[in-house]
Amino acid sequence: MIRVAIAEDDFRIASIQEGFLQQLEGFTLIWKALNGAETLEHLDREPVDILLLDIYMPDQLGTELLPIIKERFPQTDVIMITAASEKEMLQEALRYGVFHYLIKPVSLQKFTSVLMNYKKKKQLLSETSHVTQDVVDAYFSEAVSPTLSNTSLPTGIDSVTLTHVSDLMKTIESGISIEEMGAKMGASRTTARRYLEYLVTIGACRVVHEYGIVGRPERRYFKL
Repeated sequence: MIRVAIAEDDFRIASIQEGFLQQLEGFTLIWKALNGAETLEHLDREPVDILLLDIYMPDQLGTELLPIIKERFPQTDVIMITAASEKEMLQEALRYGVFHYLIKPVSLQKFTSVLMNYKKKKQLLSETSHVTQDVVDAYFSEAVSPTLSNTSLPTGIDSVTLTHVSDLMKTIESGISIEEMGAKMGASRTTARRYLEYLVTIGACRVVHEYGIVGRPERRYFKL
């Protein structure tokens, strides 16, 4: 469950954002703050994964909070949600590594897209034991294959990782073992097997048993 906080001085907008969050699976609202001071106090008491941060608040700018949050709460990611249209505000936010920057009014569709993308990227990293270029490319990719993202996926299968594995399979002509896929994904053998087997069940790849000189046959996966 991803822990979320809202820092917004307009209670009506904060209520809208809360309503949006309630429609998303895997997110829980921990607290709301009306100004910068409250935001820092809450972060001290109850850390969160992601902070939805306004820029124009009564006591200070949200952009002024960014260096403080980065120093004191480095595990907290930030999405700016603001009416500020000045280029300088965006540049300042980007310098401090905000995950996204949304301009009010924010539609439910856009809100959902950004938050679910955040969730998918966190899941991708949580399933990765070490980083490869393929993992980095998948993390920074905004696009998710529509045929995969719109599918009702079973527990343990994430659309971003599934798209990543599917894209890898398209480039492999001679087939791949579970161990080899795990190395390419930067994930465990168990995770690699789960995704490869799911691709087999949906008809996206096929599996062949290859027999060696000794031991059990190896399952090798091929693109269709």
